[in-house]
Amino acid sequence: MQSHDICIVCGGALKATIAQWHRSCPDCGYESAQLAMAINTQEPHARVDEDERAVGLMRLRQGNFAIILSMLAKQSRKFPAGLLEVGCAHGWFLEMAQEKFKVLGVEPDERICKSAQAKGLPVRLGFFPEALSQDERFDVIVFNDVIEHIPDIGQALASCAGLLNAGGLLCLNLPNSRGFFYRLAKILACLGLPGSFERMWQVGLPSPHLHYFNESNLRSIAARAGFAEVEVKSLPSISSDGLLERIRYVGNSSPLKVWLIYVGILVAAPIIRMLPSDITVSIYRKPPQT
Repeated sequence: MQSHDICIVCGGALKATIAQWHRSCPDCGYESAQLAMAINTQEPHARVDEDERAVGLMRLRQGNFAIILSMLAKQSRKFPAGLLEVGCAHGWFLEMAQEKFKVLGVEPDERICKSAQAKGLPVRLGFFPEALSQDERFDVIVFNDVIEHIPDIGQALASCAGLLNAGGLLCLNLPNSRGFFYRLAKILACLGLPGSFERMWQVGLPSPHLHYFNESNLRSIAARAGFAEVEVKSLPSISSDGLLERIRYVGNSSPLKVWLIYVGILVAAPIIRMLPSDITVSIYRKPPQT
């Protein structure tokens, strides 16, 4: 069991910061949240318009998934044992990946899992790693906007090391605590406007964020599980396609506020794209057998 007072990266003491539920490590920059998970619980799901959420995220994620698959393809080895995506949601990544890989997905949300299965995708209902048998092996394990939701990341990475073949790849696509929007949200929270900061952590939603990493402390915790970094890349964090739906899918903002945010982002988009991205993908390799 992880302590909410001890940094999972460097072992330092976490300090209370902006919100009662939020902690930060002054030594390595890791951030954590003490928020409750409520997957498959009705009330938190009622706050999310899942159809609008899908529209809002699809184009951005599909573009980023294409970049990730290109990065994986650059690794010069074959992948006969296939690819596992943890928390595969609607199966967008699996649909693209199955052109090059034998794929399998794991998804804990019953409704979303059924949606992916209805497309004919090989998706198992359940949590990682319990949904897998101990003798299953993979050449690639991918977490797309998922690892930051898992309570015990150390155990999850250890499970990945056990499930991957020697020389296999671990891909972590996740928010970046050094991103422009995240740092802006923290500033606004300090000024008494916590809405954007709570949205970044997905407070009150079925699966809130429990961790925020930067490239350095993520590298450290992956190394502890035996993984060596292969490549790191920033991914686009905004797209005009689906942006409006992405802003309003939670349904807790007035229409006027939603449109003001939407127009403001569109106007500022050329400048925003020059600033640090809020999404990073890191690829790590399990050492080959010696």
